[in-house]
Amino acid sequence: MKTECHGSQFSFQGFEKRAVVAAFDGGAMTSDAGVLLLREVDRVSGLTRRVAKCFTDHRDQARADHALETLVAQRIHGIALGYEDLNDHDELRHDPALALLSTTLESRRRDVAPLAGKSTLNRLEHVPGSPRRRRKSVKQKLRELARLQAGKSEAKSNTPAAAPASNGANKPAAVNDRYFKIDHDDAALEAVPLNIYLDLNKKSPKQIVLDLDGTDDRIHGEQEGRYFHGYYDCYCYIPLYIFADRHLLASKLRTADLDGAAGAKEEVQRIVTAVRERWPRVKIIVRADSGFCRDDLLAWCEQNRVEYVIGLPGNPRLDGMIKQELEQAKAMVEAQMKARPDAPESKSARVFKELRYRTRDSWSCERRVVAKAEQTGDKANPRFVVASEGMTGFDARGLYEDFYCARGDMENRIKECQLDLMADRTSAMSLRANQLRLWFASFAYILMTELRRLALRHTELETASAGTIRLKLLKIAALVTVSVRRVKVALASAFPRKDVFALAHCRLRSMAA
Repeated sequence: MKTECHGSQFSFQGFEKRAVVAAFDGGAMTSDAGVLLLREVDRVSGLTRRVAKCFTDHRDQARADHALETLVAQRIHGIALGYEDLNDHDELRHDPALALLSTTLESRRRDVAPLAGKSTLNRLEHVPGSPRRRRKSVKQKLRELARLQAGKSEAKSNTPAAAPASNGANKPAAVNDRYFKIDHDDAALEAVPLNIYLDLNKKSPKQIVLDLDGTDDRIHGEQEGRYFHGYYDCYCYIPLYIFADRHLLASKLRTADLDGAAGAKEEVQRIVTAVRERWPRVKIIVRADSGFCRDDLLAWCEQNRVEYVIGLPGNPRLDGMIKQELEQAKAMVEAQMKARPDAPESKSARVFKELRYRTRDSWSCERRVVAKAEQTGDKANPRFVVASEGMTGFDARGLYEDFYCARGDMENRIKECQLDLMADRTSAMSLRANQLRLWFASFAYILMTELRRLALRHTELETASAGTIRLKLLKIAALVTVSVRRVKVALASAFPRKDVFALAHCRLRSMAA
């Protein structure tokens, strides 16, 4: 027996002899009135305008219902507000507050909402790449081979007359261009985060630390570039992220069959080149874990005045070079246990040492290595980092504990992207469409970062994550009234952070003036 889950009215537990009922009949209301702040941030930073310039719109503008900037703004703001699924937009296109992202509140056709639905946004994301840019999966290649073989056997039996070249029989099957008229420039899109970062500072900073890291992005279908990764024990993509403090500079989608450091040198080179063009004398430091310890990256940094502190995988040779330090740390732990045998906390001790080290085959030269000889309880825990010669001003302990370990904060930024802004929603079939989805999530992260920087300084949300800001500042119920002269957004009177909202509004409006 079917259960009707979408009745016109919902009854709840009564209150003081009164019936408590609810219905979706409030009219022009929204639960996302905080989009007004995001809209102001977007106007000040020019994010949507920059991103929209990376697209080419081949639609007949006289017949297009939604402008290209509207589509881009709708996608970015939707992700920032927690709507990563395109299906959500079939209802959100009628949201009276989100409608302010559009260029008009009244479409030329009565049956068209101010914002686009899922089908239009789907065509924005799933534009096919050129044949040279599309990588075919193994299954696609096998299917094509089977069709070719079947065609050859049929040709032998029937031997039809050759068709003229003009009929297009030898051309590859093309996607119907009627539905795909918006394309994007990949190189221009990947440059947007870096250009926004460069425009933040009029003066050159003293130094820039580039934090590199990868993570797993699980996939559950037959997406292009689907490979099993042994470390993560799943089918996934391995996106590469590069941050400078909280600022996202690069997000590159990679397949799991590649090396963990694949593309890192090229991305660092692209970023360093752009930074040096703007600030020739700035000190640049690359910081990453041992997954990026590759000779080509280290050598490039050494040749281009880029410092680095990168994790180094341990091995018996390195362990042997700090044997005395490991024994010293073990003796320190034993002394702690004798002094306080009943203490519940685990005993640990660290001893640091600088080394000169070169691998037998993979490195082109000898390099500076800092070793941490650590004993935790009854287990040894040696760790190593390789550092450039220009990383002065630190002793061995300071270089490891104060500088290298600080890279752990970048993992919180990745969690924001992956968990709060759903950057792992890469369920499209093509790799290019999934890369575009990753960029849209990255632009949503930049939008939230700019909201923090421009409007939330010295407030309780100054260092809050994107998910916390969304929950505590952007999710506001409101009644929207549209008249000839104004759009009135009546915010919930019981909203607990009126002061933060008012301060953010004041700051953003002063910048836009």
